[in-house]
Amino acid sequence: MNKQSQHHDPEQAGNGGLELTRELPVEAKPLFSNGLRRLLARLGERYRDRVDHLLAARQEFQARLDAGAVPHFPAETAEIRESDWKVAPIPSDLRDRRVEITGPVDRKMIINALNSGAKVFMADFEDSSTPSWENMIDGQVNLFDAVRRSIEFTADNGKHYRLNPDPAVLIVRPRGWHLDEKHVRIGGKAVPGGIFDAAVYLYNNAQALIDQGSGPYLYLPKLENRHEAELWERVLTDIEGALELKPGTIKVTVLIETITAVFEMDEILHALKSRIVGLNCGRWDYIFSYIKRLRAHSDKVLPDRAQVTMTVPFLKAYSQLLIKTCHRRGAFAMGGMAAQIPIKGDEKANAAAIQKVREDKEREAGDGHDGTWVAHPGLIPLAMEIFDEQLGDKPNQLDRLREDVSVTAEELVAPCKGSITEAGVRGNINVAIRYMGAWLAGQGCVPINHLMEDAATAEIARAQLWQWARHARGVLEDGTNIDLDLIRRWQGEELEKIRADLGDEAFSSGHFLRAAELLYEVTADDDFVEFLTLPGYDRLD
Repeated sequence: MNKQSQHHDPEQAGNGGLELTRELPVEAKPLFSNGLRRLLARLGERYRDRVDHLLAARQEFQARLDAGAVPHFPAETAEIRESDWKVAPIPSDLRDRRVEITGPVDRKMIINALNSGAKVFMADFEDSSTPSWENMIDGQVNLFDAVRRSIEFTADNGKHYRLNPDPAVLIVRPRGWHLDEKHVRIGGKAVPGGIFDAAVYLYNNAQALIDQGSGPYLYLPKLENRHEAELWERVLTDIEGALELKPGTIKVTVLIETITAVFEMDEILHALKSRIVGLNCGRWDYIFSYIKRLRAHSDKVLPDRAQVTMTVPFLKAYSQLLIKTCHRRGAFAMGGMAAQIPIKGDEKANAAAIQKVREDKEREAGDGHDGTWVAHPGLIPLAMEIFDEQLGDKPNQLDRLREDVSVTAEELVAPCKGSITEAGVRGNINVAIRYMGAWLAGQGCVPINHLMEDAATAEIARAQLWQWARHARGVLEDGTNIDLDLIRRWQGEELEKIRADLGDEAFSSGHFLRAAELLYEVTADDDFVEFLTLPGYDRLD
């Protein structure tokens, strides 16, 4: 089968035994040819057990951390860290990534993000998308049209959206290893969500992207270690073989957003060295991972989320080690997300928010990051201005090796000073309920209190509540102990605040009562729930 025909074989017999438990919408059926179904069946059959093994290994490592261990640089991979090697050359359209915008895969968002003026748009099937069947499948249809520059959208008010002639470079983020696609099964077992997202996107779009002079590019989320990177390498190599693509054609950027992965950045780059182009500081998930993995360590209880900025020691160490590691290997070091959104009607508050963004982006550019993330198009000019000033006529800062940086294992897990306040506890409760209410209603990226929140920030909020309720350090400034009864009482009060703010109709349609029930369930459970979206996913469809 040649590369052109393999994408157009819906009449071929046999789908490899793949079972879809939900109907495909009419517009999506052409994407799900029998060739793709056979590929999904083969990948699911081949890698399901390996994914399960790696997820079990996470819990085995967690048990060691709960018993008092701390993450460390693995002795058995010292040679990889100490030897000289480089990743493969970076494609020309990925060599300048000074500003990237991210967002969910709905149609209007894709058009606006590609037209935003950012260098790159990361279309997100993960933390900023509720993984309902409708959202995941519509996203694939939307990306199919976006790749072919045929995507259009007309809003209810009649406003029409279409792509500009020179859109941003497209990178797609599939789901992490922990999430399944429960509606697609092989041998009675769900296909891992990340494999589903990546395979459907790549099968339908890789050749079209190559023909345009670009390529199939992915952002890989929530890796914990080199073994999880090695699995992606095997999966993507399999997909390249099925699509008759040259090995290494599929390029990836990996988010370093777990406290364990930061100790294996060299190893992750090495495992993917034929296709990896960089690492990204996924700061919000990284803070969540710090809380989750070190949850039993009473000396590492974090203060209010607002006090945990990128200038605190453990986050500064993480960011600077990432730059040093990447540039030594010829890979990009991408900065983190600015979650602020412009505040209309309040010039003073807006100026304060913009100043925070400015300081954050100046720190990243000055430290040597090659680019950064923003959540709102209104922040692109500011971020672009800062990186333009730092980079001059260079596309990146790969030549800044940061040999002055020296980071120890202890610095990467250093405790963070600060206080826990009533406003901080109530804010966590409020944000988690608002976000998960919207998430259960199908919206995975939500503006709350002038910040663009996604699943990562809801995870920080509920993880802090869990940890504060179980440690002696979980005490407010006035000496009040944070326990489940207090959280339950304040949760009821915050629900009423949300109702008063939104009105009864919007409150009822937003699933906020269900969200509050879910929040308390995971907070009260002495077994820390690995991801809030797992019990959340059980409540979808």
